[in-house]
Amino acid sequence: MTAVQPSTTARTSADQRVITNPDTLHDPTPFGYSHAVSAPGELVFIGGQYASDASGSPVPGDFAAQVELSLTHLRLALEGVGLGLENVVRLGSYIVDHDMAKLEALGKGLHAHFGERLPAQTLSGVAALALPGMLFEIDAVAVRPAP
Repeated sequence: MTAVQPSTTARTSADQRVITNPDTLHDPTPFGYSHAVSAPGELVFIGGQYASDASGSPVPGDFAAQVELSLTHLRLALEGVGLGLENVVRLGSYIVDHDMAKLEALGKGLHAHFGERLPAQTLSGVAALALPGMLFEIDAVAVRPAP
């Protein structure tokens, strides 16, 4: 993977995403996202993924554990449509009772799954999610590469 530094636009031949972090904006990469990502192809929308068991019930656990399982579910949803994390251009993240410790845990989880090729992301702090026990949820927009 090619690391993307602020003030850069990076593209590789195997990865059709173009990640741009202008030097006129802060460096977003420590927080686990990029400012702008584009790619040619068909958009694929992945609904909210959370730490759930096979029945859809939330799995108890701390925030970091829920982030990890949610990201694993995101990867599995992408694989279900023939894509991978490398196809994601945008994330939406929802954190119950957001604080800086949770932001740090999320950043670590995103770097573990996406490496340095970080999608654009919007993070929302919320009072609650759909089911009791949910601490985190993530959705995505991916691009099926143009032939």
